[in-house]
Amino acid sequence: MAAEGEVKLYSREEISKHNSNKNTWMIIHNNVYDVTEFLNEHPGGEEVLIEQGGKEATENFEDVGHSSDAREMMKKYKIGELIESERTNVPQKSEPTWNADQKTEDSSMRSWLVPLVLGLVATILYRYFFKV
Repeated sequence: MAAEGEVKLYSREEISKHNSNKNTWMIIHNNVYDVTEFLNEHPGGEEVLIEQGGKEATENFEDVGHSSDAREMMKKYKIGELIESERTNVPQKSEPTWNADQKTEDSSMRSWLVPLVLGLVATILYRYFFKV
């Protein structure tokens, strides 16, 4: 057992042995999680976690787009970290911010303003050439 404050380190080989519904570990961002107790609570179903059991699950975890609450909840299932020599560098995706900056407002304004102006110009040209 690791002493208080000391992080327990695991190898990929050791983690790979924990891949059943009775004992499910996974690696997310080089951290090792024992999610066995969480299987029945997982909103996506236990199958999703069992499928990733004993493996690197970072990419799948990030692809789903977990909330900050989910990321906070993970902390209680962390049992250690991957040994240094087996770590990978997978960037953590940030949650989208819904604050619209000026650049976004400009591009969204252009997305409807440009077609409107083109439509008006086309209407004027049509009326001019076909004298409706």
